[in-house]
Amino acid sequence: MSQFLKRKMLNDYDANNENYKTISILSQCCQGIGTVHLAKHLSSGQMVAIKKFNMDKAKDEINLIEQEIILTRQLKHLNIIKYHIAFVSGPEVCVISPLMGYGSCRDLINTHFNDGLPENAIALITRSVLDALDYIHKRGIIHRAIRASHILISASGLTCLSGFRYSCPIVNNGRWQKQIHSFPASTARNLNWLSPEVLEQNLEGYNERSDIYSFGMLICELANGSEPYSNTSSTLMLTEKVRGCIPPLLDCTTLPDESEMHGDSGLKLSYHRQARRQFSDYLHELSMLCLQRNPYERPTTNYLLTHPFYKLSRRTLQLCELLKPALPLSDKVAYNNDEMECFESLQKITDIDLYSCDWDF
Repeated sequence: MSQFLKRKMLNDYDANNENYKTISILSQCCQGIGTVHLAKHLSSGQMVAIKKFNMDKAKDEINLIEQEIILTRQLKHLNIIKYHIAFVSGPEVCVISPLMGYGSCRDLINTHFNDGLPENAIALITRSVLDALDYIHKRGIIHRAIRASHILISASGLTCLSGFRYSCPIVNNGRWQKQIHSFPASTARNLNWLSPEVLEQNLEGYNERSDIYSFGMLICELANGSEPYSNTSSTLMLTEKVRGCIPPLLDCTTLPDESEMHGDSGLKLSYHRQARRQFSDYLHELSMLCLQRNPYERPTTNYLLTHPFYKLSRRTLQLCELLKPALPLSDKVAYNNDEMECFESLQKITDIDLYSCDWDF
């Protein structure tokens, strides 16, 4: 038997829950319906993530879960999370996917980059997200949930888009629809990232350009370290978006005078850190282009991929280096029990809360 066939057989993921050794829980998701587990595939020795949906709790979410699994398994792109296999085990639907060692961008912000990611890291991450968006838009899919918790990063620095349970097709009965009028179900967590035309729910509808607006919100989230409109009521947030207000990237060129600062010492410390940095004009311009009030004034993914922000010489940069001091879950824990025990001890010593991860893919 050739070495290729041997490797292929070892890497085939099977629909048997007994062949996956659960190591720990990484997170809960979908309002408690699902849990994401770190596990070892016993046949191949590979570390994987297993997402388990409790269908007894799912109720109205069953169709969304089914849609996400079916659609994600159909998509074949380097920058879209891959579902190796899905199967039923008792009351649970289990989905096997690659282990994304750094978790989500939201995890990175929460644990290491409270004031936002470095600009070069933003460039590498968002370029990959744009490639994924370009792929799904050309296949007639609107994502409708572009946010940091849906951007996953592997231990090698590969960026993948997830969160397709909120997506919708542009094509209906073989026809490409110019406008969509359906409002995404169970979307309370996505409101701050959605475009004004999606939120308005009027007769004009929306199209794939709504994802471009959400992409602009993602840039703000990655740059500022905080969710857009995090301290704003839903009503005021909608009003601001309809008026065409754009959340700024927080640096020395956009922050208000320090004398206008009010609040606790933690906020002032964050202010001083943000005041010492300056994003490039290209990044400011990119976010403003994406956040245009009129969807027809927003650029397409093709245009954004040619924007000068992505033409800067970053080919030699490695995302893993830019994300230090953050470290990924090591694949080595899959092969050595002593290393696994050391890993578990390290979690206790450093008081790392595995439940704090936000893998909502």
